Amino acid sequence: MVFDAPLARHTAHAWMPSSPCGPGCIERIDEVGTGRVIARLLGVAGLLVSFLVVNVATPRGRREHLQRRYTRMVLDCLGIQLRVVDNRVTTSGVGGASSDTRFADPGEGVLIVAGHIGWTDVVVLAAVQPLGFVARADMVDWPVLGGLAKLMRVIPIERERLRELPGVVARLGARLAAGDRVAVFPEGTTWCGRAYGSMRPALFQAAVDTGTSVQPVRLRYLDSNGAQSTVPGFVGEDTFGSSAMRVLRSKGMVAEVVLEPLEYPGLDRRDLARRCERAVRGTETPRHGVLAAQEWIEAGVTRVQDPELAEDTPVVVRRRRPFLRSSGRRVDAADA
Repeated sequence: MVFDAPLARHTAHAWMPSSPCGPGCIERIDEVGTGRVIARLLGVAGLLVSFLVVNVATPRGRREHLQRRYTRMVLDCLGIQLRVVDNRVTTSGVGGASSDTRFADPGEGVLIVAGHIGWTDVVVLAAVQPLGFVARADMVDWPVLGGLAKLMRVIPIERERLRELPGVVARLGARLAAGDRVAVFPEGTTWCGRAYGSMRPALFQAAVDTGTSVQPVRLRYLDSNGAQSTVPGFVGEDTFGSSAMRVLRSKGMVAEVVLEPLEYPGLDRRDLARRCERAVRGTETPRHGVLAAQEWIEAGVTRVQDPELAEDTPVVVRRRRPFLRSSGRRVDAADA
């Protein structure tokens, strides 16, 4: 059965990213029993409590290894297996699947970009290698993930306040210039994993300004049969509690992280965003689907209308006001 999800509507400003994905996109997979769910929850809680103590007692030079190990144990407790595939060219040729693959060498700044599916994305990427994030500002107030967000030195972004975007880009650029690894989700919101949105170019300006390479990451979740799973999708009216319980109940889920070849920043953030979007999407069906009208996104049992192509979307006259001037470039409202 296929049904039409309602069109997502902008609530704060015309350029605020929105996703029409909702509960109809989430398909159930095999589940574990109540006893296993409780054990997983207690395991995650125990790891977080012990980490706060062990991290302080660990010498600074060894903390990255500790954080990576703990994050992988959190994934184990959530019932998620990690699979990392390295498609970058190495000195020995083309890489492959490896448990020791990392985004970059210590002290080497890199901007990691990936599609955004749900809160588990943060845990999955940190399990590859500890890194910072540009994430929604209210994440620091969430249970469990809030503490991790502070430890990861999350750069908060409030999508409702477009005028704060230049400050976010400046802080991101400073972190990259200092040799940090920072991940961003340029879609600006979560999608179910089968449907997806465009990568907005604004945050890419930080890589252009600092000459930092960009690491495109193809992230997806698979069930025990190898089919793409939408269980981790944090969409619609989901709360953290309901989403967390859905993940804790899942059985046999695999998080697949594919590292594509690095993209050099160049001089144009829009071109950089498009290059990274092509690298992340690979051979997947274009986001507008394959229907003749090209107005629908196929997402499992749900068809969702792309808000950017809706005929009844009001035309907005975009007043191009410069938000950021750096290296002769600026971030405009139309890029957000």
